[in-house]
Amino acid sequence: MNRRSFLIQGTAAMGAGAILPHLRAAETKVPSSIRFGTCTVGLKQALEAGLDGVQVEVGNAADRLDISKEDVIHRYKDQIKETKLPICGLIMGLLNSYPLASDPRGPVWLEQAIDGALQLDVGVILVAFFGKGDLLSGDGNVKKDEIDEVVRRLKRAAPRAKDAGVILSIESFLSGEQIARVVDRVGHESVQVFYDVYNTGTTKGHNVPADIKLLQGRISQFHFKNGPKYLDEEPHKFEPMAAAIKDINYKGWVVLETSNPSGNPVSDARRNGDYLRKLLA
Repeated sequence: MNRRSFLIQGTAAMGAGAILPHLRAAETKVPSSIRFGTCTVGLKQALEAGLDGVQVEVGNAADRLDISKEDVIHRYKDQIKETKLPICGLIMGLLNSYPLASDPRGPVWLEQAIDGALQLDVGVILVAFFGKGDLLSGDGNVKKDEIDEVVRRLKRAAPRAKDAGVILSIESFLSGEQIARVVDRVGHESVQVFYDVYNTGTTKGHNVPADIKLLQGRISQFHFKNGPKYLDEEPHKFEPMAAAIKDINYKGWVVLETSNPSGNPVSDARRNGDYLRKLLA
């Protein structure tokens, strides 16, 4: 699953044609072509690696998230000005330990993350559902009660996200069909899917190219990783995924969540980023 392996560590009856593309809440924040970011290094290192931007965490569990604090906002703004690179997304990784479905602070955290995203001109917030927040039970079935509550909380947060020009983007182990149902139930253009090709493919064995095509118009951003390997070590795995991304005419951010086998995170991010650029050219 990662997020550094947790911070290191649609409906079968629906054909693709039945899924109407959702409008993005903030067209000005959506790249006109594919751009390449990372969540493994900061802005200065991303610049060295030849990448276009970074994802950053909203902070650890607290009454007030770091991303809502003025000193944190100012620090990021200074780094953005210095590097001339944007923050392409926020990550709510804390929800893996304090699930959105059950933690009473969840709705407030969503609001704080949205407000932080607005100040930093960030268009996408990754809402994570792994670990304690996993929406699948041990037998692979969805956790109905948890999903019901997640849908309720996302529905309440969606109008605030739209006003801020922000997408709340669900990343989970759910299949394309399962996550399509969740997004349909929320029924708001500001709630979409953050698609991690490794979590769904390698970890869960889903058909990633088929998922990507099924979710056309619903995917706000992608994560690419390959466990302890470089992406270019297994081209047979990633070439069909790239073809599917091209088929749906995706324009947006593809974010590296890759490891650094050499021990040099900048060099390894450059290698993985260069591979993805060629693959998705």
